[in-house]
Formats: sequence, C-alpha cells, structure tokens
Amino acid sequence: MAVLPLTASATTSSPTPASGTSCDVKYAVNDWGSGFTANLTITDTGTLPINGWTLGYSYTGNQTLQNGWNGTWSQSGQAVTVTNPGYAPTIDPGATYTTSANFSYNGTNTAPTAFTLNGTPCGPRSSPSPSPSPTPTSTPPTTPPPNGSAPAVHVAGRTLAKADGTPITLHGVDRSGAEFMCVQGHGFFDGPADQASVTTMKSWHVNSVRVPLNEDCWLGHSNVDPAYAGAAYIGAVRSYVDLLERNGLVAVLDLHWTDGVYTGPSAGCPDANATCQKPMPDAAGAIPFWTSVAQTFKGDDAVVFDLFNEPYPSRATGSEDSGWTCWRDGGSCPGIGYRVAGMQAMVDAVRSTGADNVLMLGGQEYANDLTQWAAHQPADPLHNLAASWHSYNFNACSTTSCWDGQIAPLTAQVPVIAGEFGENDCAHGYLDALLPWLDQHGVSYLAWTWNTWDCSNGPALISSYDGTPTAFGAGYRAHLAGT
Repeated sequence: MAVLPLTASATTSSPTPASGTSCDVKYAVNDWGSGFTANLTITDTGTLPINGWTLGYSYTGNQTLQNGWNGTWSQSGQAVTVTNPGYAPTIDPGATYTTSANFSYNGTNTAPTAFTLNGTPCGPRSSPSPSPSPTPTSTPPTTPPPNGSAPAVHVAGRTLAKADGTPITLHGVDRSGAEFMCVQGHGFFDGPADQASVTTMKSWHVNSVRVPLNEDCWLGHSNVDPAYAGAAYIGAVRSYVDLLERNGLVAVLDLHWTDGVYTGPSAGCPDANATCQKPMPDAAGAIPFWTSVAQTFKGDDAVVFDLFNEPYPSRATGSEDSGWTCWRDGGSCPGIGYRVAGMQAMVDAVRSTGADNVLMLGGQEYANDLTQWAAHQPADPLHNLAASWHSYNFNACSTTSCWDGQIAPLTAQVPVIAGEFGENDCAHGYLDALLPWLDQHGVSYLAWTWNTWDCSNGPALISSYDGTPTAFGAGYRAHLAGT
C-alpha cells in the first residue's frame, strides 16, 4: 500500500489555551475490510475561535496510518495526532473542520472513544457507519443542479436508456486537463471551461462530455497546492458538471491518475503520487475517492462514473488470466507493490453510498481488451454496469475482424461505451471505418480529445477553442453531423 509524504506545515500561531477550548469531535469511517478512511470533524462549540489546534486520540488495535490530508498526521504506537495545516489554523465558533486519513489494519477496527484538542477532552460523537465524503465540510451540495436538462441514464439490458425507458446512445468528447493541471500546480482545467466553450462543443452535436479526474486533487492530498485541492477542486468539478448538465450534456467522470509506486513493465512514472497512469488504482486512495465522488453526485443520474481509465494489470502480473483476476478482485497483485482496488471493491464503494449511477468498467490492455470482461464482471445489485472500450489505430484490436470477434459478442450482453477513440496521424481514416461499425452495433462513443494539442503527436479534435477542427476533428464533426 502506497505511503504518501505528509508535508503540510503546521501553523506558527499560538494554540488556544486549554482552558478556553470547547469543542466536539465526530468520528466516522469508510471501511473496506483491510483498511479504512477515518474522517474527523471538529466543531468549535465555544464562543471564541480556536486558533491553532492539535487533535489527539488512540486506537486499541493495530490500525496503522498510511496517509492523511487536511492536516498533518502522525502516529506513535496506538496514539494518533493531527495538527492543523498552515492554510487552516482557525476554527470559528459554531464552525466545523474535517480532516481525514487512510489506515490499514487486520482483525477488529474498534472506533476510538476519547479525543483531546490542545490537551483538553473534546466530547466525541462517534459514528463507525459509512462516512461522509472524506473532504472538508464545505463540499458542494450533493443534489442535482437546478433546471438541469441533461437526461438521467440507466442500463436497460444491452443499452443505455433515459428515465422514461427511451434508448440513448452517447456521442461525445473527452475534455482532458482536470487529471493533470491541478497536481502540476497550474489550475483545474486545460483551457476554458465556460459557457462559450460548451456552446461550441454542442455545435458539433455532442450529447456527452467525459472529464478525467485526479485522485490526489479530489482527496486534497498534501502534494497538491491547496488552491487546487480538496474542496476547491471538488467545487470546480461540480460547477463544470452543473454547466454541462444545464446544457443537456451527460457528464462522464473518470478516475484517470492515481497513487502507488509502480516501476514495472509499461510504467508511466516512478512517483507514488497521482502524476501518471498506473496499471490499477490503489485501494488506499481509489476507495475513498469513489466514496466521496458517489456522495457528491448521488441522486444525479445524468452523471456516469468511469471507475478507472485504462487498466493494464496483466503487464505487471505476467499473464492475461492473472491480470483479469487482479482487475476484478484487487488486493495483492503480482508485480504491483501497492494494494490494488479491484473493480468489485470500487463498485461496492459507490453502491455503499446509495448512489445508483451507471458505472463504466474499462477492460485490460489500456481498456482495449474486453475478451474476459463478461466472465469477470463484478456483482452489482442494481445491474447498472457498462463496459468501457478504448480504440485507437495503434491498439492490438484495431481491425473490423477483431471488433467482430471480440467486441460484438459483448454488445449483445451489456452496453458498450467507447470512452476514448482516435488516431495518432492527424487524419480520420481510422474513424471512417470505426464509427460506422460502432453505430451499427449501438455502441456509445466519446472522442479523445477536446484540447488544442498538436494532433501529429496524438489525437486532438481542435486547433482552437472556437471549435476550429484539426483534420482528425473534421472527420469526427462530419460524422456527428450525419448521425
């Protein structure tokens, strides 16, 4: 299991004297069996601000700190201490502040019963049941946006359908940026995320937009600039989703970059933080991530959850069969040094919140291989799962014969969504063969990507945010105009 550095600095202000502290602590967890996220919400119940704080408590078992956020966490034996981060030293009277951390354990996970703040007992309100979002309490509302016109979607047999049962096929674009801008310290999005940009997207006749996300930024980890992390990041994503929905566009939220040190075959980076694509997501981050995302968008079925962008566990485990086992079950996977969040655990995390959103599950080999998807399909009590397929001209399965043999049989069982597709030659010859095939088989699709990158280095639909298409984009726009 990956361990992240705790680098948030403590405040230099003098803590409130113990005699002046009046507080309450709510302790809640999201437990997945071998680990959990602890969320501690401090309330100033007095009449004076708490200026500088240190929270202390102890466990009775072998709970072991892995990483924390929205505070500087440390552990000595069974005793745990959290000190305020430099950017949040004060809790005003009547206000609350939530700080969170991931722990591993085995055996019994008994909740602590006593807490201190600056050395003074702080009355607990312990709640070991599934927790609120592991983010500050300023998380945006979890209700659907007002006047939203995007359709709620669900799985109906082998297709997606609207609330009234009318079938719907998603035709859209990917909007890259939120997976890397924040962790690199540049902001939330790469390019505009305003009404004008969405209006331009709609002029291409799209009905959906896929938004890649970053685990560290959502959870507010200490390696991310606080201006772009936690509540600030969640608020930016929530606002963008609201904008898409007000324009009638279904939003697809994708977990793209995740934690965990991986330096094996096809490694994208040696970093423990969420700075690149890993072979599978880490349990310590992905489970609280999806729990929080699900709680944020619960009740808003115009949002689809794409659980993990492009799995490639078989390259680490050494075989296709062991890769599919890791894909579904997670845990300790050969060749991967951190504890993996399997697809079943992520499905369970979302459903534990009461969220009934459609879930997309990408196959192996960067989501291009769906050969054992049906055989390893996780259990979902709502039967609301779709297969996510990525298709590029440089993939192994890039011919009509492969699509007929590997993808077509699955389209007869569950909805298939091509969450990404494209070609790296700045042309549209591959699209001209692929898109008619997808239409014939009722497959939804979203093109990579609505960004003004050099399309000779990778698929980019536009050369300007006014909608000027690249040659690749011109082929896609023409196809959408004719559908």
